[in-house]
Amino acid sequence: MQDLSRFQHPRFARAYDRMSRQAEATTGELRARLLAGLSGRVLEVGAGNGLSFPHYPSGVREVVAVEPDDLLRAAAERAAATAPVPVRVVPGHAGALPAEDGTFDAAVASLVLCTVPDQAAALAELRRVLKPGGELRFFEHVRSGRPVRGLLQQLITPVWSLVAGGCHPARDTAAAIAAAGLTIEEHDRFAHQPLPGSPRLTHILGRARRA
Repeated sequence: MQDLSRFQHPRFARAYDRMSRQAEATTGELRARLLAGLSGRVLEVGAGNGLSFPHYPSGVREVVAVEPDDLLRAAAERAAATAPVPVRVVPGHAGALPAEDGTFDAAVASLVLCTVPDQAAALAELRRVLKPGGELRFFEHVRSGRPVRGLLQQLITPVWSLVAGGCHPARDTAAAIAAAGLTIEEHDRFAHQPLPGSPRLTHILGRARRA
């Protein structure tokens, strides 16, 4: 059993659960786009409260949803009960995924690679669990391409991370995916404002493949 005590952020988890549900009116269509066309066996890392589950297409045989936070994992378990495909929610974290090598047709990282303590380790784990030719689907907020905004994101990271569950808003996630040995086949870069009055952050959404 993994020790997940360092991943518990109950105050943030409650706030995230509330705000993410409010934001689903705008973010839900992006989740649907992220998951469109998936099939077979899928691992979702950092599944949070399970808001992605309703968007999995019928071709998916099973989703193994990994979530370290106790409060969010409990919410994900409730969401799994009404999901349109079989979903099994398990405790674990991105740096040591509870899965065997090469056993998944696809992996999903949605708004999580900004929060992991070691992004390179998490991506190495995602690559490890994918079958050869398997897909990584990703939807993440990332460092702005505008130098001033990117610098501002870098400057606010220490405080932002403390109040936002470990989020690092200035990461170049696309570069990290490529460095992990995954070939990015397509991705879009766009500004997204999940809620009125919330920051309008740069996001990427796309897919990469294990050779």
